[in-house]
Amino acid sequence: MGDEELDALPADEPLSAAALSKLRWRSRRGLLENDLFIERFFNQHADGMTVAMARGMYALMDLADNDLLDTLLNRPAKPLAVLDPEAQVVQSVLALPEVQALLPLLRT
Repeated sequence: MGDEELDALPADEPLSAAALSKLRWRSRRGLLENDLFIERFFNQHADGMTVAMARGMYALMDLADNDLLDTLLNRPAKPLAVLDPEAQVVQSVLALPEVQALLPLLRT
């Protein structure tokens, strides 16, 4: 559930102020711990946000709160043999190049 307006833009294009505002609003979470990671990320990187980074954030925001927190805390993923369909969705989101590029920034 990303921003469809971003789909047609080049990945390295700077994010507009309107798109950044929409992304910040969409990034509000139900767990305070997630909000702390996300707010710190925006405080440090909002001025340099690109369309690719926004796509990665939208993909992460599609995760359930607990899955997002596990990802941000760099907790180990479930072994492949015990993955249920929901966990497979999480794994596919985490494998996206935009998400892989964004995670180190979110964790700092």
